Amino acid sequence: MTSTPDRSAVLRLGVLDIGSNTVHMAVVDAAPGARPVPAAGERTVVRVMRYLQPDGSISPDGVSALLDAVDRAVAHARSSRVDEILPMATSALREATNGPEILAAIGERAGVDVQVLSGVDEARLTFLAVRRWHGWAAGRLLALDIGGGSLEIAAGVDEEPELAVSVPLGAGRMTMDHLPDDPPSSDQVDALRAHVRSTLRETVQALRALPGPDHVVATSKTFRSLARLAGMQVDVVGPDERWRMRRSQLSDWVPRLVRIDSEGRTALPGITPERTFQIVAGAVVAEETMRALSVDELEICPWALREGAILRRLDHI
Repeated sequence: MTSTPDRSAVLRLGVLDIGSNTVHMAVVDAAPGARPVPAAGERTVVRVMRYLQPDGSISPDGVSALLDAVDRAVAHARSSRVDEILPMATSALREATNGPEILAAIGERAGVDVQVLSGVDEARLTFLAVRRWHGWAAGRLLALDIGGGSLEIAAGVDEEPELAVSVPLGAGRMTMDHLPDDPPSSDQVDALRAHVRSTLRETVQALRALPGPDHVVATSKTFRSLARLAGMQVDVVGPDERWRMRRSQLSDWVPRLVRIDSEGRTALPGITPERTFQIVAGAVVAEETMRALSVDELEICPWALREGAILRRLDHI
């Protein structure tokens, strides 16, 4: 006999995800043993990286934009009658020199302390979401996630990855550091490629010590946008679109992306206005990562960090 989820134990959770690009409140109805069901959401594009100052702090304008977005997100959660708010912050606030002050202000607004995730925490929670989505039949997984500030890589055969790493190769960070022109020059792109390869060298060596993956999965907005641009939709199951992308398809698109300015990229399929400024860097990081890890094709997983946080919270009930 199989047990059914206890829907009488449903919690309405508001997951406040404070990332490098957006502030996102995802309201979901969740119960142990059941798939989290989206109920509402509020999302504001902030692009925190553009507010970084030379001393590593977020400027007053950036802090104001961030807190305004948090206020809207928290108001949305409360109007949605959530039982609990789970606020979490990733690389942008983790690394900002004035991050502790900003986190304290966010905690006051949310009514609960903000969980500051390390890069390894991000990789582990994302891997948990990917494992639950694809199930045990997927075998050994390799999960890739390009955020605004960092790239997370995790691999393993269980729900807890055997290897979980985070490297500072996020699409927003790489745009700011390596692609200042719009569109970027070929020399800038070449320098970024070299930087990605150098940064990944240690991680590549660590992955070679593990058995090869049975299934390679990518999550989050950058990979999803690239798959819609360069990849192929293979199925639609309920609300979920299934996408795959070959490295050869991505490699064919990167030179074309490089030649188009940010305004022109918004006319391309899958490239939303908030992604247009950093999609070139994201594409280069994705291509070089796939090449370095000998990944010829990957599948896009609709679950990522937020779902991992929800699942971990449910596991603790």
